[in-house]
Amino acid sequence: MAQFFSVHPDNPQLRLLKQAATLLHQGGILAVPTDSSYALVCHLDDKAAADQLRRVRGVDDKHHLTLLCRDLSELANYARVDNRQFKLIKQATPGAFTFILEATKEVPRRVSHPQRKTIGLRVPAHLVLQELLTLHGAPLLATTLILPGEQEPLNDPQDIRLQLEHHIAGVIDAGACALEPTTVIDLCGDQPEVLRQGQGEVARLGL
Repeated sequence: MAQFFSVHPDNPQLRLLKQAATLLHQGGILAVPTDSSYALVCHLDDKAAADQLRRVRGVDDKHHLTLLCRDLSELANYARVDNRQFKLIKQATPGAFTFILEATKEVPRRVSHPQRKTIGLRVPAHLVLQELLTLHGAPLLATTLILPGEQEPLNDPQDIRLQLEHHIAGVIDAGACALEPTTVIDLCGDQPEVLRQGQGEVARLGL
């Protein structure tokens, strides 16, 4: 049975977020709010949790998972970023953008793309998620909370709890999020390539 943490979106109760962070360290999966849509997250170094994350989402190992980082300095530990890429990412950070980048050795091979050795990275702007990342003390492995066969993310925390209460460890309720997932930009080629237009406005980046 998933635990349910109802927190204030602007002044979240740290006591509840600490309990949620403990579930992550114990190998649990959480549904969390972001500045785009709700997402499923787990501990980066937990293979069983990552496998369950993929099962709940209904994706295989070729689907890009994302690392949620607290800031740009943390992001640089997990991806190879040149000056051109860093300048573009800085314009969009924090925000509803996911960037596909070459993974460093800090990223377990089982969670990077099997052929390209790439990973999605983003720095979210949502206050509750930022507090959770701080309490967790490390990036979280994440994927948009879109259930198999559906086109749109789940947005209602009560609905998430109802549908996933036997598959995840907890739900952080900070109110409804946007229904759009992040904008995904691949930075591994000669020019940035927009793979998915979502919540983030590419015009902001001059693309």
